[in-house]
Amino acid sequence: MIKQRTLKTPVKATGVGLHSGVKVEMTLRPAGPNTGIVFRRMDLDSPVDLKADPYLVTDTRLCSMLESGPAKVSTVEHLMSALAGLGIDNLLVDLTGPEIPIMDGSSAPFVFLLQSAGIVEQDAAKQYVRITQPIEVKDGDKWARFVPHNGFKVEFTIDFKHPVFDKSGKTVSIDFADTAYTKEVARARTFGFMHEVEALRNSGLALGGSLDNAIVMDEYRVLNQDGLRYDDEFVKHKVLDAIGDLYLLGHPVIGAFEAYKSGHALNNALLRELLQHRESWEFVSFAHEEEVPAAFLRLHPLTA
Repeated sequence: MIKQRTLKTPVKATGVGLHSGVKVEMTLRPAGPNTGIVFRRMDLDSPVDLKADPYLVTDTRLCSMLESGPAKVSTVEHLMSALAGLGIDNLLVDLTGPEIPIMDGSSAPFVFLLQSAGIVEQDAAKQYVRITQPIEVKDGDKWARFVPHNGFKVEFTIDFKHPVFDKSGKTVSIDFADTAYTKEVARARTFGFMHEVEALRNSGLALGGSLDNAIVMDEYRVLNQDGLRYDDEFVKHKVLDAIGDLYLLGHPVIGAFEAYKSGHALNNALLRELLQHRESWEFVSFAHEEEVPAAFLRLHPLTA
């Protein structure tokens, strides 16, 4: 059978939160079968667990934030994206603060950490969510949808009124049957505009943002000296975010995700809409590797 996965050994990282600006120590620990991804606030009087769950997302302003009782964990999407990209089902994420460290603004540092710790299979079947009927959500001219597809494919379009975007790809279509997440998506960084920084910081956001962990633009150009990592890095980061947001479902999705100008709020709304329409999806597991869609064999090579 195709098995669930966790880490072989614990691994630590320290960094600042993009929005809180608070220094956070994060420890990624192995977890037992069927645990899922669980974030644990170790700095509170009594540690609080927050499981990856679409219904625990309470704030989607520039990130996905989980909240349960007195505990919040912000900016979970980049780590969740790395976990989805490596096929890790079960993990404990110990935190000494309210936000996942932003690292370099992409998921590549998390991929490195996870691969350094080693990934092991567990004696339990991996469960996938297979889309059986189209499901869509809209917000004005923005939309996001799942459609049936025997694999995992993402098509995303962005539309920002800025000179830089006239030269960068606005649409990307990635079929993970023939594209490696670690090479083509993981290195795409978050981005923002200088003219928005003051307003964001007045709202308590982007307090830890810098050229070291984001692509920053003035009115005309990218300010980062090294430029872009991909010609279409902006839209690829939106794909990275979406993969992380969708993995809050707790299972890999067999299907296609298509979106126009979507963000964290609409991604989460799509998951909630899906869960409300049980006829639109089913749980599946696979007894033999040859039954698994090619996208997941490429997405999830085992790193022992």
